[in-house]
Amino acid sequence: MISRPDASEHPPYFSRYVDLVPHGDVLLTLRAQLAGTLAWMRGMDEADGGYRYLPGKWSIRQVLGHVIDTERVMAYRALHFARGDAAPLPSMDQDQFVAGAESDARTLADLADELEHVRLATIALFRPLSAEALARRGIASGAECSVRALAWIIAGHELHHGAILRERYLPALSSGSGAGAQA
Repeated sequence: MISRPDASEHPPYFSRYVDLVPHGDVLLTLRAQLAGTLAWMRGMDEADGGYRYLPGKWSIRQVLGHVIDTERVMAYRALHFARGDAAPLPSMDQDQFVAGAESDARTLADLADELEHVRLATIALFRPLSAEALARRGIASGAECSVRALAWIIAGHELHHGAILRERYLPALSSGSGAGAQA
């Protein structure tokens, strides 16, 4: 079990994600999230993937691509730190990543498949780590973070964006007023 990190293990900004994750085994949370997210992604109409709740906001496909890219970046940071590499890692410009990902040119089914593979790889990365490896820290984006915290940040980041999708995107689609809308 990967215990909840304390506030000293990550930059204050990431508390917004860590605090969303329920107590317990974060690896079980990561697996449960995957099942739930894949179920709604694979049940969604492809035409709705381009929906944006406001002009200039990311589409549903872009939000999903962002979640995937961020998980990859955070998992790489965890790998880097867990293996004892002391070299600082750069920041991630989320808007540049979203623009470069071209997620709107993809299907929701394709994004769902990628999310599944990335999440299973993330779980496989964290599962065998020793307590010593989980406690290791490194520098990314100019701030210190532990390997343990990165697992919780990944889970909380998906919870954060899942809440945004449920609150701002999906109500318009379920009412029929946003189906297939593009900005």
